[in-house]
Amino acid sequence: MTELATALEQPQFATERDPRLRLIIPIIVAIAFLMEQLDSTIITTAIPAIAHSLDITPVRLNLAITTYILTLAVFIPVSGWFADRFGARRVFALALFTFTLGSALCGMANSFGMLLAMRALQGLGGAMMTPVGRLILLRSFPRSGLITAMTYMTLPAIMGPVIGPLLGGLLTTYASWRWIFYVNVPFGCLGILAALRFVDDFHEDEVQRFDFAGFLMVGFGVALLQFGLENVGRPIIPVSATVLVLAASVLLLLAFGRYARRVAAPAVDLTLFRFRSFWVGTLAGGLCRVGLNGVPFLVPLMLQLGFGMSPVASGSLTFVGSFGALLMRPLLSPLLRRFGFSVVLIGSAVVGSATVAGFALMGPDTPHWMIGVYVFLFGIVRSAQFMTSNTLSYADLPADKLSRATSLGGVLQQLSVSLGVSIAAMLLGLIAGETHVLTPQRFHQVFLLTAVIPLISIPGFLYLRAEDGVQVSGHVRGTRKHS
Repeated sequence: MTELATALEQPQFATERDPRLRLIIPIIVAIAFLMEQLDSTIITTAIPAIAHSLDITPVRLNLAITTYILTLAVFIPVSGWFADRFGARRVFALALFTFTLGSALCGMANSFGMLLAMRALQGLGGAMMTPVGRLILLRSFPRSGLITAMTYMTLPAIMGPVIGPLLGGLLTTYASWRWIFYVNVPFGCLGILAALRFVDDFHEDEVQRFDFAGFLMVGFGVALLQFGLENVGRPIIPVSATVLVLAASVLLLLAFGRYARRVAAPAVDLTLFRFRSFWVGTLAGGLCRVGLNGVPFLVPLMLQLGFGMSPVASGSLTFVGSFGALLMRPLLSPLLRRFGFSVVLIGSAVVGSATVAGFALMGPDTPHWMIGVYVFLFGIVRSAQFMTSNTLSYADLPADKLSRATSLGGVLQQLSVSLGVSIAAMLLGLIAGETHVLTPQRFHQVFLLTAVIPLISIPGFLYLRAEDGVQVSGHVRGTRKHS
């Protein structure tokens, strides 16, 4: 038998060559995603303890959160190029090592400056870890298995922000705040060994030269945008300087848009937005997620500062949202087959908006069981939106676009998290004013305002056509058509 015939008989996807990998590879990637998503939120309940230990004010520790998220958003565009150049397995394992090392050093931090520097190191590892992990999933499963693969990838992103406050409260109360970082170490080591053993080393034979100038424009643009939004609600610099920062971020991103048209391989491939399913899933879906991503930040604060609950009690209630996410996972494929992407996305946006607004009806006297049931329902709706938009984003892309798509999709996903938290915090700061007193009524106002955001995404979902994502969903009728 010739080498050509052997190659033709060899299954293209790793999960077809070895059925065990249908479970093993998603678990490996899920470990990385869960660590990264947990780390974005687990620190929130430990802020008072960390502040006391490092002798700084709790307000300043907001930088420990934003430094991490900013580093993620800035360096994610590099990940696709590195995976193509050096191989997905090597880059993924190195990213896990960097993240794990950063976690251990965060736990050992003896000063505020060291904590910020190590959070940035964590963010660098996370920036490579999540998009390359997504790429590994996409290249390990055939299109027919894409919903399953994307569901495994999305679940940690949904569960992490919910589990984080509970785990952070438990570790801070019964061990030490340093354990919120140390807990990543055994999982990171396990992920590194498993990745080196089971993951194929995907890479491109010819890789374009890295677009350093474009990377700087996008990186500084995103960083300035995040920093500017942070200053609206919690000013560190004067108002005039905040306006200049926001204007500079917009100008940098617009300049990159013009620059990218003249470069063969820009740092962020804007031609991906020519694929309707990609831009609807990432932009319209991302806008909807901005409104939903503020809730995991607002609810623990409202329960603790507004209702007077302990970190453990508040975390126990928000934790049940992860069960809603688990319930939605097996239901997604039947829903998409029955109704299609457009109906599920629009429905979850409308119901999600109503559910966010419903938090404004809660007060200190609301029974705990009722809060838990409501958070559970919100978890179902939020996961439906997240899983559907993420699956749609990659449903129709050709294989040669996947590495760049995972990079850009990763940037937009992180921005939806950071902007969701920043906008919620900004609104909370503006409504609280100079008094900084966070009453239940002020939280209610913020929930009602953020509930508007998912509704703004609906016009984008209406652009979907009947054929968009059909090879993934299996749905052939009922999607609105546009000429």
